[in-house]
Amino acid sequence: MNTPVPPSSGTPGAAPSASAPPSTSGAPDGAAPRDFPIRRGCPFAAPAEYDALRTDDPVARVTLPTRREAWVVSRYNDVRELLSDPRVSADIRRPNFPALGEGEQEVGARLRPFIRTDAPEHTRYRRMLLPEFTVRRVRAMRPVVQARVDELVDDMLAAQEPVNFVSVYANAVSTSVICELLGIPRENLEFFRDVTRISGSRHSTAEQVSEALGGLFGLIAGLVAKRQEEPGDDLISTLVADHLNTGEVTLNELLSTIGITINAGRETSTNMIALSTLLLLDRPDLKEELRADPSLMPAAVDEFLRVLSIADSIPLRVAAEDIELSGRKIPADDGVIGLLAGANHDPEQFDHPEQVDFHRPENHHVAFGYGVHQCIGQHLARLELEIALETLIRRVPTLRLAVDREQVAFKHDSATFGLEELMVTW
Repeated sequence: MNTPVPPSSGTPGAAPSASAPPSTSGAPDGAAPRDFPIRRGCPFAAPAEYDALRTDDPVARVTLPTRREAWVVSRYNDVRELLSDPRVSADIRRPNFPALGEGEQEVGARLRPFIRTDAPEHTRYRRMLLPEFTVRRVRAMRPVVQARVDELVDDMLAAQEPVNFVSVYANAVSTSVICELLGIPRENLEFFRDVTRISGSRHSTAEQVSEALGGLFGLIAGLVAKRQEEPGDDLISTLVADHLNTGEVTLNELLSTIGITINAGRETSTNMIALSTLLLLDRPDLKEELRADPSLMPAAVDEFLRVLSIADSIPLRVAAEDIELSGRKIPADDGVIGLLAGANHDPEQFDHPEQVDFHRPENHHVAFGYGVHQCIGQHLARLELEIALETLIRRVPTLRLAVDREQVAFKHDSATFGLEELMVTW
């Protein structure tokens, strides 16, 4: 299928390939930049090195897998300041955009996902989606999400043990919910997971990412054409009627917007459901606390979001002008990354940040980012997590690992941290 692909438009500078030479601005104080990303030692915490960064080098020079250099910011107040500073750009077309994957910038500069754009372009797309993700709209989805989660628990319990929890439950919940919202048939839930596995891997080439997203865009293009002929009451129908048919967006722009909504929405929720479940299996005291008092679940979800911080290095930015954080100047045109896990484990903001505390007061974490680019789907993500975890604790109290704990495989090389698989029984 020939899938429409959004063309590259006027750029602030030609987007270089991932093999572009590193910046020549050097590391602060003459020190050699450390390699980034830094692998987690514990899956339920930020990398241990972040503690030293916050104390000794809170705005640190790093070398990325592309061999380009950038800055990483690890303190809570600095991360919030960075992500709300209008002098900082999210435009993926900027030459020193700190992409972490081989093909990420090349494909992103061509497809223009709205999370990698600046105002007024970003504002236009965000306003287009915002009405569908309000607290009121999301609350209205609760009965539908609960019914689907109950179906998936039924299917899991009817399956032959052991099962891969990531596939049969975590991915099935998150993908079903986003498909329900958009009006996408959910015949092949693993298709969406495969697309994200390729497009979100730091080792995928531009050609591999383009091929994976091409399949996704082909599916969406067919649904858009169908909704133009037969509108429904789903989000794709609304976007077609209110924005495509009116000429506010082109078909390519609509495909990109829907595509990033699917990819970002389902991947983060999949990883959060699976990783939170593993944490509860490791910590039966936490599971018992939630079973004894289900009203704690909303607070527990926010604490899981803070502790796990699976989207740690998603906030990729470029300084459009010189900026200063913690007394260090980041020169204009340098790439900079706000470390969400660093901020969420900052002891200056959270007492005993390594502890999982469902009674933590004023849990103002930045797991969904901060500022104008804060995750538009955060209310829906919270709803999915609340229902998925509460239902699991209530209906499958004997859930346990079917393999040795050391055999659990984690995704260290993906845009969001999570689990490759989780074999369970009950």
